[in-house]
Amino acid sequence: FAVHQEGGYFCIEVFFFRTGQNWGNRAYFPRAEKSFTCEEVLGAFLAQFYDDKPPPRLVLLSHDIEERALLASALTVKAGFKVEVTTPRRGEKKDLVAHALTNAREALGRKLADTATQARLLQGLATALSLREPPRRVEVYDNSHIQGTNAVGAMIVAGPDGFLKSQYRKFNIRSEGLTPGDDYAMMREVLERRFKRLLTQGPDPAKPAESSDETTQQWPDLVIIDGGRGQLNAAQAVFD
Repeated sequence: FAVHQEGGYFCIEVFFFRTGQNWGNRAYFPRAEKSFTCEEVLGAFLAQFYDDKPPPRLVLLSHDIEERALLASALTVKAGFKVEVTTPRRGEKKDLVAHALTNAREALGRKLADTATQARLLQGLATALSLREPPRRVEVYDNSHIQGTNAVGAMIVAGPDGFLKSQYRKFNIRSEGLTPGDDYAMMREVLERRFKRLLTQGPDPAKPAESSDETTQQWPDLVIIDGGRGQLNAAQAVFD
């Protein structure tokens, strides 16, 4: 595990080895306060990483975390054999960690470049629509049916990190007596279900979200409706 911090963002690069062979690697971008150190972020990440994974016999770290001994003990109990957690200082193991750190640095660089591009897109959107500031959460709604049957609505979400696919939602249309293919009524149902739930369960829309991890309990700054004047009128009626 190697962690790199830059521009208020963190990247943890994980390399997986089995019987001496490299089984691949993956970059993670945990959210953390800018005041956190690399050691703190790595320690918190590791505490959760092996919740649903079998521990290996050896874990190599780029930074020496405060709870290293405790982590090793917990992983040993979970695995049923001795697990060593160490920060190598020399030799081949140190070279492996250095390679992972290089990958973390490069992955975070790409992430920051993508974030900058997305920020420019959102700023352009704010300018085009005369918004007070770039939207941090955009929700887009559309409906679909097959000749009036199998009616569903869909919500996709985007923000400073691009499209947030984990927050997409599908709505199976439930309204009884709905005329097959009535796209306006479908739009009303989807928006009513989404925003009634926000009113009862979500945070105050006048206050900023405490964390971007509040997922679908966040209020959007901008709602985009796929359709024409009829869909727009239906949406405006729901919000009124």
